[in-house]
Amino acid sequence: MKLFPHAHATHPDWRMACSLIVAQLRAQSALPDYASAPPLGLLYFTDHYAEHAQELLDTLSAALPHVSDWVGSAGLGVMAGEAEYMDEPALAVMLCDLDASQYRVFSGISPLPQQFAASTMLVHADAQTPDLQELVAELAERTRERSLHGGLVASRRQPWQVAWSSHGQLPDLQVDGRGMIEGGISGVALGTEVVWAAKLAQGCHPIGPRRRITAAEGQVVTELDGQPALAMLLQDSQLPLDASLQARADLMALLRRTLICLELGEGEVAASWSEATSASGMTEVPALGVEEGGHRVHGPIESQARPIIGVDLARQGLALAGGNGAVRVGMEMTFCQRDLRTARRDLVRACTEVREMLEPASLSHDQIHARLDDEARSLAPAGRGVAGAIYFSCASRGGAYFGGPNAELQIVRRALGHVPLVGVFTAGEVSDRLLHTYAGVLFVFPS
Repeated sequence: MKLFPHAHATHPDWRMACSLIVAQLRAQSALPDYASAPPLGLLYFTDHYAEHAQELLDTLSAALPHVSDWVGSAGLGVMAGEAEYMDEPALAVMLCDLDASQYRVFSGISPLPQQFAASTMLVHADAQTPDLQELVAELAERTRERSLHGGLVASRRQPWQVAWSSHGQLPDLQVDGRGMIEGGISGVALGTEVVWAAKLAQGCHPIGPRRRITAAEGQVVTELDGQPALAMLLQDSQLPLDASLQARADLMALLRRTLICLELGEGEVAASWSEATSASGMTEVPALGVEEGGHRVHGPIESQARPIIGVDLARQGLALAGGNGAVRVGMEMTFCQRDLRTARRDLVRACTEVREMLEPASLSHDQIHARLDDEARSLAPAGRGVAGAIYFSCASRGGAYFGGPNAELQIVRRALGHVPLVGVFTAGEVSDRLLHTYAGVLFVFPS
């Protein structure tokens, strides 16, 4: 498979940004190593362009008539190559060279045909969609690998999703010829002959042993292993109870950086995030599974970590983000925390494992970490093994969280090499059958 043409631009005038994008894509498509007429376009744009989103899509479609299908979304930021555009007018485009019979664009008003056999799906969703976790789990069950990958739209204006087809795949959308939609979930389902690799990078680490929830009410965990939940958190954090309660600022700081990683049984996955307004995954738990080339090795348990949003001092309980019913007595959990060092190493791990799926003889984890500080060296040959990559990252990870502007993408680039890459900063991430926050999802098409 040839390399996927990709482009990015920033400009206060959306028309000028489109012109820059089209010029880059045409120039790349003329190169022998790049696909000349890919039919599927991925379009990500910051919410600065929200007012002109439909005009932007119309302009790109007219300038690139060989692109018959478009998917994507708005975001607080977009990314491409090594550049992150956060909170500025920008867009990023990738043209995917896939056989038209091996993908289908879909949305809530033009669902995926039942007869289409999907391996996985790239999805974009509105975070305010009711029962979103159930919808994600239901869509995942329609794929061979029981997996979705993507993100929730992060926007201060209209939470636009892009879902458009010019050759009848979306007849319900073509009544008015528009491709910008709001609400629900949309994306592209990939056929069983499409080869892909995907990984979730969370960057949190356990700070205590596995514990069992022995008392809970709604979303408030009151007892762990028969002891007050707050006392167990302070014990696992090696902080004295009395001192922390007296120093409320210290307690609040602890709560902000701590997540509760719940282990979900098979029947609990679908209910988990519909009842939680934010959530995140924990990659340190081995049961998260491994994916490669459209084939997935499942662990016995799926895990989901949730932020702590408050404390019930009277009962020493911990309130988790979400609605009623998601926390149940008998669930096992672990306290975990996220930090820059862990996030950095976990992102390297995710990229390395994707490379190992594509190139089994690539560098080991230890070799990569030993060379990470060598700014002059890339860890992978340019373009080797990857036709195109899409990266979804939580908006809270962008910018300075990884140490400076563009630092997150520099880590990805140094692990994957100079490969075609675009992405978007999201309000939540989708991986496998679960919704996450504070995460990065890397999806790769091998060359």
